[in-house]
Amino acid sequence: MGVMAKKAMKKKLKKGSSELSAASGKNESADFLPLEGGPGQKVRKSETRENTATVLYIGRIPHGFYENEMEGFFKQFGTIKRLRLARNKKTGKSKHFGFIEFESPEVAKVVAECMHNYLLFEHMLQVHLIPPERVHPKLWKGVNRRYKPLDWVQIERKRHNKERTFEEHKKLVEAVIRRDQKRRKRIAAAGIEYECPEIVGSDQPLPKKIRLDEE
Repeated sequence: MGVMAKKAMKKKLKKGSSELSAASGKNESADFLPLEGGPGQKVRKSETRENTATVLYIGRIPHGFYENEMEGFFKQFGTIKRLRLARNKKTGKSKHFGFIEFESPEVAKVVAECMHNYLLFEHMLQVHLIPPERVHPKLWKGVNRRYKPLDWVQIERKRHNKERTFEEHKKLVEAVIRRDQKRRKRIAAAGIEYECPEIVGSDQPLPKKIRLDEE
């Protein structure tokens, strides 16, 4: 091997050793090496988000544990800004879930940790934090309006005492006649010989014989 060849071989060895040392240095600072090859890479550090959630979802609320009871129970943890219990719009009965908003995110987090799966009147409460971006804008609509139960006795009294118009009475008579005809067909189909009495009535609506007193 000539002198020039030896010098070229030394240069290649120096270059290879320098590249190997640089690669090893990069790999030492890297967290992992890709399977498909290439330089080492580091794992991205996840950003820790600050807890700003103040709204809690509370599920499996037992019967009898309504707005006043919920406020009296949960205010021991901290100041409550708003409270809403989901109710049926027609009957006003509880749907057994609701929402509470606290002033402090720390208090809301403590409540979620302490009251989740808490046994209350044979019900395991389900308490979860709701992130601010997932809170519906209409969640607190009408939150200060308390439910007033309907007076079904008064509603039924008005319905009973209402005088029927001629059209309403005509519809009532037609419905009675249709039911009577269906009954006659069923009796005949069963092979029973029976003469049904004729329906006696008036085409004009009569005044109410019994009227409920309004108190």
